[in-house]
Amino acid sequence: MNINKIDLNLLIYLDVLLRECNVTRSANQLNITQPAMSNGLKRLRDLLSDPLLVRTSEGMKPTEKALRLQPIVRKVLLELEEALQPEADFNESISTRVFRIMASDYAASTVIPRLLNRLREFAPGITLDIMTPSDVTFHDVEAGKIDMAINRFEELPQSFHQKSVWLDTFVCMMSSNNPVKDNFDIDAYLQAQHIWVSKTGFGVGVGMDPNDVQKLGWVDEALQALDHKRSIRVFTRSYHTAMHLALEQDLIATLPKKVAMVNKKNPDLVILEPPFDIPQIELKMIWSPLLHHDASHIWFRRQVIDVANELKAQTQ
Repeated sequence: MNINKIDLNLLIYLDVLLRECNVTRSANQLNITQPAMSNGLKRLRDLLSDPLLVRTSEGMKPTEKALRLQPIVRKVLLELEEALQPEADFNESISTRVFRIMASDYAASTVIPRLLNRLREFAPGITLDIMTPSDVTFHDVEAGKIDMAINRFEELPQSFHQKSVWLDTFVCMMSSNNPVKDNFDIDAYLQAQHIWVSKTGFGVGVGMDPNDVQKLGWVDEALQALDHKRSIRVFTRSYHTAMHLALEQDLIATLPKKVAMVNKKNPDLVILEPPFDIPQIELKMIWSPLLHHDASHIWFRRQVIDVANELKAQTQ
């Protein structure tokens, strides 16, 4: 096949079709009509002598040839997007750009308030659009629809750029009236009632099972290694909710130190070191290679790291 016959738009169509596996959704994403998308798929099938997408009982599925082409097409388009990015300087003082950030509750409770204060001082026209992990997908980040995701990630697509924001330890937060605070050892911890809080990655959350330690996370895995198990009374995905519930006399919230320090001046709460070792967690920011060389994005990434370094210095 002569490569001169390939229309660049067809590569864009193919990239979206293989991600969505749906003509209607692909058309909506590219802001074209469904007949135009169907015509594009027909041209691709004729050009490549392959159906590319076939209908199954589980919906449209890519063929073997389509699966081989997908990473190649994605790489070509990403590199082209990077090469065509404008190199104009970015003036934050007059910019009215909107930065869309997927921030976990943990990140939103710690990084975002300081970031907003910095923008208020140096870039008053910039707007933040904060989304939750349930609002976006990895595809949204990869396509540049989301400027940045700040969260804890176990696995990431290789195409993403990433940077560590910080490492964090755990602390225990409880009411100043909680009787266990005066002799806080492992026995006291295990006899108490606990608040579980966590939400990582992307996608809609699912209900929790107190007996499924593998899904409970760092704290409960650390306890299991000691042949211990805590009594969880409340499950929440919000750190602010967890800290509010910690005001109850009989509840303990075990949570990352940097988010706990948000309430360090509250006289009704005390913050103590946990009576057992819990592995550190890492907060990362990730972004699309499409945005990596964009001047405004480079500036914005620097602001995130600067405010993170300020917070780290204050919570050592």
